[in-house]
Amino acid sequence: MTEKRALFIIFGGSGDLAQRKLYPALYGLYYQGRLAKHFAVIGTARRPWTDDHYHDIIKQSLVGAPGSAHQKTEFAEHFYYQSHDVTDAAHYVTLRDLAEKLDKQYALDGNRVFYMAMAPRFFATIAEHVKSEQLLSAKGFNRLIVEKPFGRDFATAKQLNDDISQAFSEEQIYRIDHYLGKEMVQDIMPLRFANPLLGHAWSKDFIDNIQITLAEDIGVEERAGYYETAGALRDMVQNHIFQIIAMLTMEKPARYDAASIHAAKRAVLSAIKPYTPTQVHDKFVRGQYLGGDDIGLSYREEDNIASDSTVETYVAGRVDIDNDRWRGVPIYIRTGKRLKAKQSRIDIVFKPTSDNILPTVNDTHVAPNVLTLIIEPETGMHLTLNGKEIGTSDAVSPFTLDHALDQDELAKAPEAYQRLMLNILDGNKLTFTHWAELAASWHFIDAIRTVWDNDKADGLAFYNSGTMGPQQADDLLARDHRQWIWQGDTTK
Repeated sequence: MTEKRALFIIFGGSGDLAQRKLYPALYGLYYQGRLAKHFAVIGTARRPWTDDHYHDIIKQSLVGAPGSAHQKTEFAEHFYYQSHDVTDAAHYVTLRDLAEKLDKQYALDGNRVFYMAMAPRFFATIAEHVKSEQLLSAKGFNRLIVEKPFGRDFATAKQLNDDISQAFSEEQIYRIDHYLGKEMVQDIMPLRFANPLLGHAWSKDFIDNIQITLAEDIGVEERAGYYETAGALRDMVQNHIFQIIAMLTMEKPARYDAASIHAAKRAVLSAIKPYTPTQVHDKFVRGQYLGGDDIGLSYREEDNIASDSTVETYVAGRVDIDNDRWRGVPIYIRTGKRLKAKQSRIDIVFKPTSDNILPTVNDTHVAPNVLTLIIEPETGMHLTLNGKEIGTSDAVSPFTLDHALDQDELAKAPEAYQRLMLNILDGNKLTFTHWAELAASWHFIDAIRTVWDNDKADGLAFYNSGTMGPQQADDLLARDHRQWIWQGDTTK
């Protein structure tokens, strides 16, 4: 196992993202030996912390992580804190001096990772000063890590991309979508391209529809302020769901490398044409959760939410791909807050048998084959097939082949951010998003957002917390003579 060498400069080092995700992820690499002696981290934020206080914060973020207290203390000693105003050029000079000192102290070979773990409105300012105050290393690698949201629409996303591109090339920019780091999303390519059984059936000739569900059972909670400016469409569909769509539907890349995979993803996303206003009304549903005495607050009753807010906490829709492989195959998507259960999953529904000669239970139709990938909170997959009903009957009855990762297997699977951090250090961009992919998804999202913003409250459907969303989402599939495979049952 090769030890990685790098200096991490985390803008927003005192924030929630850093403490919940980044520090545990880096510690996971340290605990595995992928980071050892030759790494250092500078955390920057406005708060006037000392290094000692910063070390305490780091160790608090590791409560429950494996390893001894001594290991966690040694890890934390690689961290340095600088109180920092991102708009003040003088602070970047101080930051540069500290970076150069740590580079020599830890023999980092000039490798630098700049992590934007703060509000996107500061990204351009930080990138500009990183370049102008000469924080970019001349001898090692320079990599910029950008969190979502990457813009609010295509225009702001393009402006942001143009701004950070003044200091960093596309090859140096790593746009994080943490769903791409999840184990079962990583498994999509091997399933498609290493199994002829599935590979030959992966098209409109055999697949009837695809369903993607990212369901949460909690409300907006402490993210209310952000959610009121974003909504489910921007928060979940534009990034996570569109990346999953691309992984599921892209053509086989020429090679297993970042450039080939990004090219394949760009090609299929470009075949998803933005909808007209009439199509938006016909193919997309937006909802907002209601509360009650036993189920908590309604969205409009949450702190920092307008009493007449029309922001959606739920989205369902149909996405169509206009190419030879997928034309006519609907991709149904849905995501929402305060639903019946938490689960992220993909259901691939194959076309039913059209000429069945076998008897069936109660003369029903033969059930379609369904391949289900469970992304979280469990991790695994199951395949629904048809066989003979147990007993003396000759009737066809469905059964399921299950593969679920057990605790030992899950322990070997890195948490999404840990995987992404390792990929950053390796210079592996397979699990990151190219600008052209973002641009394609924003064009589609903007068409929907424009219609909804003009409609205001018209068309906003309300649903009770603890359900699977508004009835209109079921009606969306019923019009196509289909139904959602998953009804919120956590045992399936």
